[in-house]
Amino acid sequence: MSRLPPLAAIRTFEAAGRLQNFSRAAEELGLTQAAVSYQVRQLEDRLGRALFVREKGRVRLSETGQRLLPAISNAFATMGDAFAALGSDEADVLTISAMTTFGGTWLSARIGGFQLAYPDLAVRMLLNNELVDFNATNVDVAIRVGRGSWPGLRADFLYRSHITPICAPAFLEANHIERPEDLLHVDRLAPNDPWWAGWFAAAGVDTVPPPQRRGIELDSQLQEASAVQGGYGIALMTPLLWRAELDAGRLVRPFDALYQPGTAHYLVHRENRVGVRKIERFREWLRAEMEKDRHLLPDELWAPLS
Repeated sequence: MSRLPPLAAIRTFEAAGRLQNFSRAAEELGLTQAAVSYQVRQLEDRLGRALFVREKGRVRLSETGQRLLPAISNAFATMGDAFAALGSDEADVLTISAMTTFGGTWLSARIGGFQLAYPDLAVRMLLNNELVDFNATNVDVAIRVGRGSWPGLRADFLYRSHITPICAPAFLEANHIERPEDLLHVDRLAPNDPWWAGWFAAAGVDTVPPPQRRGIELDSQLQEASAVQGGYGIALMTPLLWRAELDAGRLVRPFDALYQPGTAHYLVHRENRVGVRKIERFREWLRAEMEKDRHLLPDELWAPLS
Protein backbone atom coordinates (compact mmCIF):
# COMPACT_ATOMS: atom_id res chain seq x y z
CA MET A 1 0.00 0.00 0.00
CA SER A 2 2.89 2.41 0.71
CA ARG A 3 3.92 2.17 -2.97
CA LEU A 4 0.48 3.14 -4.23
CA PRO A 5 -0.28 6.74 -5.24
CA PRO A 6 -3.19 8.43 -3.40
CA LEU A 7 -6.45 6.53 -3.94
CA ALA A 8 -8.33 9.72 -4.84
CA ALA A 9 -5.94 10.37 -7.69
CA ILE A 10 -6.23 6.76 -8.92
CA ARG A 11 -10.04 6.94 -8.81
CA THR A 12 -10.01 10.21 -10.74
CA PHE A 13 -7.72 8.79 -13.41
CA GLU A 14 -9.93 5.71 -13.79
CA ALA A 15 -13.06 7.80 -14.35
CA ALA A 16 -11.34 10.24 -16.72
CA GLY A 17 -9.71 7.44 -18.70
CA ARG A 18 -12.87 5.36 -18.93
CA LEU A 19 -14.92 8.36 -20.07
CA GLN A 20 -12.10 9.98 -22.11
CA ASN A 21 -13.41 13.30 -20.87
CA PHE A 22 -12.44 15.40 -17.84
CA SER A 23 -15.78 17.21 -17.68
CA ARG A 24 -17.83 14.01 -17.59
CA ALA A 25 -15.44 12.51 -15.05
CA ALA A 26 -15.90 15.58 -12.86
CA GLU A 27 -19.69 15.20 -13.07
CA GLU A 28 -19.51 11.50 -12.14
CA LEU A 29 -17.20 12.11 -9.18
CA GLY A 30 -18.88 15.25 -7.93
CA LEU A 31 -15.78 17.36 -8.56
CA THR A 32 -14.92 20.37 -10.65
CA GLN A 33 -13.10 19.95 -13.94
CA ALA A 34 -10.16 21.81 -12.42
CA ALA A 35 -10.04 19.32 -9.55
CA VAL A 36 -9.98 16.40 -11.99
CA SER A 37 -7.14 18.02 -13.93
CA TYR A 38 -5.25 18.60 -10.68
CA GLN A 39 -5.63 15.00 -9.47
CA VAL A 40 -4.54 13.60 -12.83
CA ARG A 41 -1.54 15.96 -12.95
CA GLN A 42 -0.55 14.89 -9.41
CA LEU A 43 -0.64 11.25 -10.47
CA GLU A 44 1.38 11.96 -13.58
CA ASP A 45 4.00 13.81 -11.53
CA ARG A 46 4.14 10.88 -9.12
CA LEU A 47 4.69 8.39 -11.98
CA GLY A 48 6.92 10.64 -14.04
CA ARG A 49 4.87 9.82 -17.13
CA ALA A 50 1.98 11.39 -18.99
CA LEU A 51 -1.27 9.47 -18.73
CA PHE A 52 -3.19 11.62 -21.21
CA VAL A 53 -2.40 13.37 -24.44
CA ARG A 54 -3.90 16.85 -24.24
CA GLU A 55 -5.23 18.11 -27.51
CA LYS A 56 -7.24 21.20 -28.19
CA GLY A 57 -10.68 20.71 -26.64
CA ARG A 58 -10.18 17.04 -25.76
CA VAL A 59 -7.95 14.46 -24.07
CA ARG A 60 -7.06 10.89 -24.92
CA LEU A 61 -5.12 8.24 -23.09
CA SER A 62 -1.41 8.04 -23.69
CA GLU A 63 0.26 4.68 -24.26
CA THR A 64 1.06 4.53 -20.54
CA GLY A 65 -2.54 5.41 -19.69
CA GLN A 66 -3.83 2.68 -22.02
CA ARG A 67 -1.64 0.11 -20.28
CA LEU A 68 -2.67 1.23 -16.81
CA LEU A 69 -6.43 1.75 -17.18
CA PRO A 70 -7.65 -1.87 -17.60
CA ALA A 71 -5.90 -3.08 -14.42
CA ILE A 72 -7.21 -0.14 -12.39
CA SER A 73 -10.75 -0.50 -13.76
CA ASN A 74 -10.73 -4.19 -12.92
CA ALA A 75 -9.48 -3.45 -9.40
CA PHE A 76 -12.29 -0.98 -8.75
CA ALA A 77 -14.81 -3.43 -10.17
CA THR A 78 -13.51 -6.15 -7.86
CA MET A 79 -13.76 -3.84 -4.84
CA GLY A 80 -17.27 -2.84 -5.86
CA ASP A 81 -18.33 -6.48 -6.11
CA ALA A 82 -16.85 -7.21 -2.68
CA PHE A 83 -18.73 -4.38 -1.01
CA ALA A 84 -21.94 -5.25 -2.86
CA ALA A 85 -21.66 -8.87 -1.70
CA LEU A 86 -21.06 -7.73 1.86
CA GLY A 87 -24.10 -5.49 1.74
CA SER A 88 -26.19 -8.33 0.35
CA ASP A 89 -25.02 -10.69 3.09
CA GLU A 90 -25.86 -8.21 5.82
CA ALA A 91 -29.26 -7.51 4.31
CA ASP A 92 -30.15 -11.21 4.28
CA VAL A 93 -28.79 -12.17 7.72
CA LEU A 94 -30.53 -11.26 10.97
CA THR A 95 -28.07 -11.31 13.86
CA ILE A 96 -29.70 -11.66 17.28
CA SER A 97 -27.99 -11.23 20.63
CA ALA A 98 -29.97 -12.88 23.41
CA MET A 99 -29.35 -13.59 27.05
CA THR A 100 -28.19 -17.15 27.64
CA THR A 101 -31.35 -18.38 29.37
CA PHE A 102 -33.96 -16.70 27.17
CA GLY A 103 -32.09 -17.46 23.98
CA GLY A 104 -31.28 -21.04 24.95
CA THR A 105 -34.84 -21.92 25.96
CA TRP A 106 -37.85 -19.93 24.75
CA LEU A 107 -36.28 -18.34 21.67
CA SER A 108 -34.32 -21.38 20.46
CA ALA A 109 -37.47 -23.50 20.62
CA ARG A 110 -39.35 -21.07 18.35
CA ILE A 111 -36.82 -19.42 16.05
CA GLY A 112 -37.36 -22.13 13.43
CA GLY A 113 -40.84 -20.71 12.95
CA PHE A 114 -39.38 -17.35 11.99
CA GLN A 115 -37.06 -19.04 9.49
CA LEU A 116 -40.02 -20.85 7.90
CA ALA A 117 -42.02 -17.62 7.71
CA TYR A 118 -39.14 -15.75 6.08
CA PRO A 119 -37.01 -18.30 4.21
CA ASP A 120 -35.07 -15.53 2.44
CA LEU A 121 -33.58 -14.43 5.78
CA ALA A 122 -30.80 -16.31 7.52
CA VAL A 123 -30.60 -16.11 11.31
CA ARG A 124 -27.47 -15.91 13.44
CA MET A 125 -28.09 -16.09 17.20
CA LEU A 126 -25.49 -15.16 19.82
CA LEU A 127 -26.05 -16.14 23.46
CA ASN A 128 -24.41 -13.81 25.95
CA ASN A 129 -25.42 -12.07 29.17
CA GLU A 130 -23.25 -9.04 28.41
CA LEU A 131 -24.83 -5.88 27.00
CA VAL A 132 -24.11 -5.81 23.28
CA ASP A 133 -22.44 -2.73 21.80
CA PHE A 134 -24.40 -2.07 18.61
CA ASN A 135 -21.74 0.36 17.40
CA ALA A 136 -18.94 -2.20 17.64
CA THR A 137 -20.72 -5.32 16.32
CA ASN A 138 -22.97 -6.38 13.44
CA VAL A 139 -25.80 -7.34 15.83
CA ASP A 140 -29.19 -6.24 14.51
CA VAL A 141 -31.41 -6.83 17.55
CA ALA A 142 -30.91 -7.88 21.15
CA ILE A 143 -32.98 -9.13 24.06
CA ARG A 144 -32.15 -7.09 27.17
CA VAL A 145 -33.30 -6.97 30.77
CA GLY A 146 -33.70 -3.63 32.48
CA ARG A 147 -36.04 -0.70 32.81
CA GLY A 148 -36.34 -0.05 29.08
CA SER A 149 -34.40 3.19 28.83
CA TRP A 150 -31.28 3.00 26.68
CA PRO A 151 -30.25 6.16 24.78
CA GLY A 152 -30.20 5.69 21.03
CA LEU A 153 -32.16 2.43 21.12
CA ARG A 154 -35.79 1.58 20.47
CA ALA A 155 -36.97 -0.77 23.22
CA ASP A 156 -40.10 -2.93 22.80
CA PHE A 157 -41.48 -4.30 26.07
CA LEU A 158 -41.95 -8.09 26.10
CA TYR A 159 -42.81 -9.13 29.67
CA ARG A 160 -41.93 -8.38 33.28
CA SER A 161 -39.15 -10.39 34.88
CA HIS A 162 -40.51 -12.97 37.33
CA ILE A 163 -39.22 -16.00 39.20
CA THR A 164 -40.45 -18.80 41.45
CA PRO A 165 -38.83 -21.91 42.98
CA ILE A 166 -38.64 -24.87 40.59
CA CYS A 167 -37.22 -28.35 41.21
CA ALA A 168 -37.39 -31.97 40.16
CA PRO A 169 -40.44 -34.03 41.24
CA ALA A 170 -38.23 -36.46 43.18
CA PHE A 171 -36.66 -33.59 45.15
CA LEU A 172 -40.09 -32.22 46.04
CA GLU A 173 -41.26 -35.59 47.29
CA ALA A 174 -38.04 -36.51 49.12
CA ASN A 175 -38.03 -33.26 51.08
CA HIS A 176 -41.77 -33.23 51.85
CA ILE A 177 -42.15 -29.67 50.56
CA GLU A 178 -45.69 -28.53 51.26
CA ARG A 179 -45.37 -24.92 52.48
CA PRO A 180 -43.08 -22.03 51.40
CA GLU A 181 -41.39 -22.21 54.84
CA ASP A 182 -40.20 -25.73 54.01
CA LEU A 183 -37.74 -24.25 51.50
CA LEU A 184 -35.79 -22.71 54.38
CA HIS A 185 -34.58 -26.17 55.28
CA VAL A 186 -33.63 -27.66 51.91
CA ASP A 187 -30.74 -27.16 49.51
CA ARG A 188 -31.34 -24.01 47.49
CA LEU A 189 -29.18 -22.93 44.57
CA ALA A 190 -27.61 -19.50 45.19
CA PRO A 191 -29.16 -19.29 48.70
CA ASN A 192 -27.56 -15.87 49.30
CA ASP A 193 -29.23 -14.34 46.26
CA PRO A 194 -31.44 -11.46 47.55
CA TRP A 195 -34.17 -12.64 45.20
CA TRP A 196 -34.81 -15.51 47.59
CA ALA A 197 -35.76 -13.01 50.30
CA GLY A 198 -38.00 -11.28 47.76
CA TRP A 199 -39.74 -14.50 46.86
CA PHE A 200 -40.24 -15.57 50.48
CA ALA A 201 -41.84 -12.18 51.18
CA ALA A 202 -44.12 -12.60 48.13
CA ALA A 203 -45.07 -16.05 49.46
CA GLY A 204 -45.96 -14.65 52.87
CA VAL A 205 -42.88 -15.77 54.83
CA ASP A 206 -42.03 -12.82 57.05
CA THR A 207 -38.71 -13.82 58.61
CA VAL A 208 -36.00 -15.42 56.51
CA PRO A 209 -32.87 -16.43 58.43
CA PRO A 210 -29.58 -16.21 56.49
CA PRO A 211 -28.44 -19.48 54.90
CA GLN A 212 -25.86 -21.46 56.83
CA ARG A 213 -23.62 -21.86 53.79
CA ARG A 214 -23.08 -20.24 50.42
CA GLY A 215 -24.25 -23.19 48.33
CA ILE A 216 -23.90 -23.46 44.55
CA GLU A 217 -24.06 -20.38 42.32
CA LEU A 218 -24.42 -20.87 38.56
CA ASP A 219 -24.33 -18.39 35.67
CA SER A 220 -27.72 -19.04 34.11
CA GLN A 221 -31.00 -20.84 34.50
CA LEU A 222 -29.81 -23.26 31.82
CA GLN A 223 -27.16 -24.50 34.24
CA GLU A 224 -29.56 -24.40 37.17
CA ALA A 225 -32.09 -26.48 35.25
CA SER A 226 -29.47 -29.15 34.66
CA ALA A 227 -28.61 -29.18 38.36
CA VAL A 228 -32.17 -29.42 39.62
CA GLN A 229 -33.17 -32.03 37.03
CA GLY A 230 -30.21 -34.02 38.27
CA GLY A 231 -31.79 -34.01 41.71
CA TYR A 232 -29.73 -31.29 43.38
CA GLY A 233 -31.62 -28.54 45.13
CA ILE A 234 -34.30 -26.10 44.11
CA ALA A 235 -33.68 -22.92 42.10
CA LEU A 236 -35.38 -19.63 41.36
CA MET A 237 -36.41 -19.89 37.72
CA THR A 238 -38.77 -18.23 35.24
CA PRO A 239 -41.70 -20.60 34.60
CA LEU A 240 -42.50 -19.01 31.23
CA LEU A 241 -39.16 -20.25 29.89
CA TRP A 242 -39.60 -23.79 31.18
CA ARG A 243 -43.15 -24.61 30.05
CA ALA A 244 -42.11 -27.75 28.14
CA GLU A 245 -40.30 -29.21 31.16
CA LEU A 246 -43.11 -28.26 33.54
CA ASP A 247 -45.82 -29.65 31.25
CA ALA A 248 -43.86 -32.87 30.77
CA GLY A 249 -43.35 -33.26 34.52
CA ARG A 250 -39.56 -33.14 34.33
CA LEU A 251 -39.71 -30.06 36.55
CA VAL A 252 -42.31 -28.95 39.06
CA ARG A 253 -43.34 -25.61 40.49
CA PRO A 254 -44.41 -26.18 44.12
CA PHE A 255 -46.04 -22.77 44.69
CA ASP A 256 -47.94 -20.17 42.70
CA ALA A 257 -46.23 -17.17 44.30
CA LEU A 258 -44.08 -15.13 41.90
CA TYR A 259 -41.43 -12.55 42.72
CA GLN A 260 -40.92 -9.58 40.41
CA PRO A 261 -37.47 -8.01 40.78
CA GLY A 262 -38.61 -4.80 39.06
CA THR A 263 -37.13 -5.28 35.61
CA ALA A 264 -38.50 -6.45 32.28
CA HIS A 265 -37.39 -8.10 29.06
CA TYR A 266 -37.15 -5.92 25.95
CA LEU A 267 -36.35 -6.29 22.29
CA VAL A 268 -33.94 -3.48 21.40
CA HIS A 269 -32.20 -2.14 18.32
CA ARG A 270 -30.73 1.14 17.15
CA GLU A 271 -33.26 3.93 16.57
CA ASN A 272 -31.74 4.75 13.21
CA ARG A 273 -32.66 1.28 11.94
CA VAL A 274 -36.41 1.62 12.41
CA GLY A 275 -38.06 0.34 9.24
CA VAL A 276 -35.32 -2.10 8.22
CA ARG A 277 -37.23 -5.07 6.83
CA LYS A 278 -35.48 -7.92 8.66
CA ILE A 279 -35.75 -6.08 11.99
CA GLU A 280 -39.39 -5.15 11.57
CA ARG A 281 -40.36 -8.68 10.51
CA PHE A 282 -38.60 -10.18 13.53
CA ARG A 283 -40.20 -7.60 15.83
CA GLU A 284 -43.67 -8.47 14.53
CA TRP A 285 -43.02 -12.21 14.74
CA LEU A 286 -41.66 -11.98 18.29
CA ARG A 287 -44.65 -9.99 19.55
CA ALA A 288 -47.02 -12.53 17.97
CA GLU A 289 -45.17 -15.44 19.59
CA MET A 290 -45.25 -13.73 22.99
CA GLU A 291 -48.99 -13.20 22.59
CA LYS A 292 -49.45 -16.98 22.26
CA ASP A 293 -48.11 -17.36 25.81
CA ARG A 294 -50.21 -14.60 27.32
CA HIS A 295 -52.54 -17.08 29.03
CA LEU A 296 -49.61 -18.58 30.95
CA LEU A 297 -48.94 -15.55 33.13
CA PRO A 298 -50.99 -13.11 35.23
CA ASP A 299 -52.04 -10.00 33.31
CA GLU A 300 -49.81 -7.79 35.43
CA LEU A 301 -46.71 -9.43 33.99
CA TRP A 302 -47.71 -8.30 30.51
CA ALA A 303 -48.11 -4.66 31.60
CA PRO A 304 -45.13 -2.38 30.81
CA LEU A 305 -43.21 -0.99 33.74
CA SER A 306 -44.35 2.43 34.86
